[in-house]
Amino acid sequence: MKKIFTTICFLIAITIVSQEKITLQQEISLEEAITIAQKNSPDYKALLNQNQASYWRYRRFKAGFLPQLRFDGTIPQYFNSIEQQTNDQGEAIFVRFNQATYDGTLSLNQNLALTGGTFSVESTLRRIDNFGNNSNSGYSVIPFSLRYNQNSLFYNDFKWQKRIEPLIYEEAKREFIETMEQISFNTSRRYFALLKAQIQSKIAKSNYSNQDTLFQISKGRFKMGKIAENDLLQIELSVLNSENDVITNEINFKRSSQNLSRYLVLDTEDILLATPEELTLFTVTVEKALEEAKANRKAVIEFRRRRLQAERDVAEVRGSNRVQMSLTANFGISQQGNEFNNLFQDYNQQQNVMLSLGIPILDWGVSKSRRKLVEANKDLVNTNIEIQEQEFEQEIYLHVLNWQNQRNFLNTAKKAQEIALKRYEIAKKRFVLGKISITDLNIALQEQDRSVLQYLNSLEKFWTDYYILRQLTLFDFIKNKKIEVADIIYD
Repeated sequence: MKKIFTTICFLIAITIVSQEKITLQQEISLEEAITIAQKNSPDYKALLNQNQASYWRYRRFKAGFLPQLRFDGTIPQYFNSIEQQTNDQGEAIFVRFNQATYDGTLSLNQNLALTGGTFSVESTLRRIDNFGNNSNSGYSVIPFSLRYNQNSLFYNDFKWQKRIEPLIYEEAKREFIETMEQISFNTSRRYFALLKAQIQSKIAKSNYSNQDTLFQISKGRFKMGKIAENDLLQIELSVLNSENDVITNEINFKRSSQNLSRYLVLDTEDILLATPEELTLFTVTVEKALEEAKANRKAVIEFRRRRLQAERDVAEVRGSNRVQMSLTANFGISQQGNEFNNLFQDYNQQQNVMLSLGIPILDWGVSKSRRKLVEANKDLVNTNIEIQEQEFEQEIYLHVLNWQNQRNFLNTAKKAQEIALKRYEIAKKRFVLGKISITDLNIALQEQDRSVLQYLNSLEKFWTDYYILRQLTLFDFIKNKKIEVADIIYD
């Protein structure tokens, strides 16, 4: 009775431990793995940093065309030195200066995309303190001043920024979505690597168990003289090879488990995967794929942006190669005096206009060379883009053609696996009955293992090609809608 009780307790303990192991093992599907990777993976974190940089670049660009209020000041500038000056009679004399100056300017600046210049409203206050025997103080004020400055009248950089920067930001947003789909692809590769390792490990253990059982049966048949010693040795060799396969596949399983676990940033490497089912049947035409790719892909925006940048470079060189003109104009009111309280009355007008010219007369072809260089570069950019547009369309065309046959390849591989599994079971029974040789049995076993691996490879290709299709078009053909990701606000 005591022995029975001890045995029952032992069995209960084994059951509890087994249940704990099952609980600790994390089971995830392919869809769940992709969802986790798109939140936790190192690729996602790097993508987030890259996208954040693009976000703040665009924010800086937008802010550059809003009014900028700033204060500039010198508090104070002090110097005590002897300087050369010219008196009223035109004589050079040396005068000691011992003074401190203070000034502050409050300005409101606005960049004008229409003209390429900057318009400012300014207010300035200055004070000078002279030290020494005749110490005194003086003030000057410009309470109101309008200023306009434009570095070049023939090239408007603000206009080109307005056209190019939004494209750069749109590129970044589309690249974010494309990279999210790339993360889906990377996850599926790691997922299937572990799934294949998981199944191959089970197959190796099953083969080892079957080979060992057949070896025990064959030893009995050998003693009865029903098989030759050569056949017995061949079976024993198969057992040893199967044992090595178990060890090799177990190592590969652990490595694949670690790769997926670390990519998903999981707390455990004990992961159980489910074999993904086939996707819902849907049709993809080359025309539809190309239409969505041209509407959604980053590359299309990139081509436009690169063409614009080449045109901008040409415009900039042409603008600087001709007559160089810059304009500075200022209009306002001012006052000065020794008493601060008397500054803000009886204002004087102040205005100045400066139009500067730079005319190339003889530069030995430097200007022409610069212009020809950027024009040649523009032609090169356009040629490269035309080639890349053809490659862009060809990649989608070939992938869609390949995808249209993937389901047939998968069905064929699945049928071949079923046949090979059934054939091996029949061969195993016939071997036990002594109707086939160990060589025939091993051939059936090899074909079974090969068919299982081919099916898994076809299933992996089916799913990875699906995620490549999504990445190439940024379109979900199952839900029949554009793939979108909500904008991330980094404030």
